[in-house]
Amino acid sequence: MKIALIFLIIILLFLLAVWFSTYHPQPIEAVPVDCTAAAPKLKPGQKLKILSWNVQFMAGKNYTFFFDLIDHSGPDIFPTATDVNQTLAAVAKIIEEEQPDIILLQELDDGAKRTGHKNQLSKLMELIPGQYTCRAEAFYWKAAYIPMPKTMGSVGLKLGTISRFPITSAVRYQLPIMPKNWLTRQFSLKRAVLETRLPLENGEELFLMNTHLEAFGQGYDTIQQQIHYIENLLAQYSQEDLPWIIGGDFNLLSNQAAYDRLPPHQQVYFSPQTELNTLLENYSSAPALTDMTGPDSCHWYTHFPNDPAVKGPDRTIDYIFASNDLQINSRKVRQQGTLAISDHL
Repeated sequence: MKIALIFLIIILLFLLAVWFSTYHPQPIEAVPVDCTAAAPKLKPGQKLKILSWNVQFMAGKNYTFFFDLIDHSGPDIFPTATDVNQTLAAVAKIIEEEQPDIILLQELDDGAKRTGHKNQLSKLMELIPGQYTCRAEAFYWKAAYIPMPKTMGSVGLKLGTISRFPITSAVRYQLPIMPKNWLTRQFSLKRAVLETRLPLENGEELFLMNTHLEAFGQGYDTIQQQIHYIENLLAQYSQEDLPWIIGGDFNLLSNQAAYDRLPPHQQVYFSPQTELNTLLENYSSAPALTDMTGPDSCHWYTHFPNDPAVKGPDRTIDYIFASNDLQINSRKVRQQGTLAISDHL
């Protein structure tokens, strides 16, 4: 009886340690907004330039990480501090060259062992021009310790939105997560939508969303659930005539032709019939569906996998969508000068 009680206490202490060392966001929760200086509000009808970029925790392109191959056999675990610092500088240089008004970043590390426990968004803000006065961020992976052989330490991964214009508030929406056992879920990524609201001079607001959807959901319907959640959120805003933009790494192809172009060992990440159909058919996007199905579709590829068998960008999985009361005047994927910075463009 005494041994059983001791065993029960040990189990209870272990479960408590797991719970309090991992991340448990609410389904919908406000997140802080950091604005360092006053900035002019948006004007109705004003043009905006938006950059969306998965920066791959500033690791650069010198690696094939263990998770980059479907069997987790990639030889690399952590990037060097030198590569991370050089990549941060390269990202800042692209931002300075492009001069976007809004920046949507995915895969920013903060407190992660693999990148020296640094807050990469804060480091980037020190490097980019001072006119970016407002930012908001939301974690989608955070734990004090991950007991996996190729991690064995803390993790912290987040979305970051940077703006030249004021941000009045920010909200984190929890997306459906992988239906694994209780213990595994505590250490798993908890993917999200980060929404920031930008005030207009006429009293209205622009709803700006940043996201990174499931990449490793083979055998589950998690990605379908995440897309359905986003579809409902956008439909609600559209019904209320609220202008919105959403961008990020959707981890989804645009059509079956894109699927057919991939080698078989890369097709396993995707469905032949894309889950993006509803968004692509109902809203304008960058890239546009005509871009991705035309003869120059290769100019719109946004992903260059860290797979030695892949020699260059070969798919589009990153997008920006806009509500129908907004107009996309121009689109581009910057491939020139970015192929060595991240596995995304």
